Amino acid sequence: MSSTEHEVSISTDCPAPPFVQRFAAHNAVLGEGMQIRRALPNRERRMIGAWCFLDHFGPVDIGAGKGMRVGPHPHIGLQTFSWLLEGEVYHRDSLGFEQLIRPGQVNLMTAGHGISHSEESPPNHSAIMHGAQLWIALPDEQFERPPAFEHYPSLPEFDDGGYRVTVLAGEFMGHVSPARVYTPLLGLDLNAAAAAATTLPLRRDFEYGAIVLVGEARLNGETLVPGECLYFGCGHDALQVETDAATRILIVGGEPFKSERILYWNFVGRNGADIREATDEWNAGDARFGEVHGYDGDRLPAPAVPKLRGE
Repeated sequence: MSSTEHEVSISTDCPAPPFVQRFAAHNAVLGEGMQIRRALPNRERRMIGAWCFLDHFGPVDIGAGKGMRVGPHPHIGLQTFSWLLEGEVYHRDSLGFEQLIRPGQVNLMTAGHGISHSEESPPNHSAIMHGAQLWIALPDEQFERPPAFEHYPSLPEFDDGGYRVTVLAGEFMGHVSPARVYTPLLGLDLNAAAAAATTLPLRRDFEYGAIVLVGEARLNGETLVPGECLYFGCGHDALQVETDAATRILIVGGEPFKSERILYWNFVGRNGADIREATDEWNAGDARFGEVHGYDGDRLPAPAVPKLRGE
């Protein structure tokens, strides 16, 4: 999905334990009018591991219209990770892949040196759309890698304390996600149909963040509702998770990212030069980003780049 216009300089600090931080997501508009809650990047916390972007969209009723429509737009230096709770999204990209994604499945697009794609609701789409869109920053050694796209129709799941746990990325309690990532990461979806409680083991060298997609939860005693994020710095051994009713929780984590990054529009760059070059080449129609075929709308122009931090 496409980001709104902004520039963020991403730092790589991981505060010493026992550090816990609460911050509010901010509202933004995606594509042709879909309201979202953006947890990352945030003024309070730019990045959690290599996770550098986290949008929670919906639930929204799209039954009377065309639904989500995000025209062709480019990416560099990142992976896009789509996770749906309700609804469907049809993906087209400049490599020629076309893929419908449904709840429980993952589309993982690796931009590397450059790719473009569009996303939209299919013609016979569900009335409700709800999910999360995440970006993963690529490390320096993978930054210029060739673009790729992978679809994962199923992910490992297990039951724990009344939660159905899906391992989106990384390894957790002996369950390994097939999603191909390039830094030590973790992504979990916890789904409870009623009251539930468990204690999740954490890696002390990871930092973690959590948002609630549905309902309300308590994490290490801290109440969390939609529109907020809880951050847990390195050094924590466990996370107690409790809910009193139906709840959906998204947890991300990873080793603190080792390099500085600048996020501007739909680009994740190592420096301002990466951003300016990608912007100029996209707007000039350079072959770097290829062409998306089949979307019945205009490509999104990249906004002019202002003076960036460090320039």
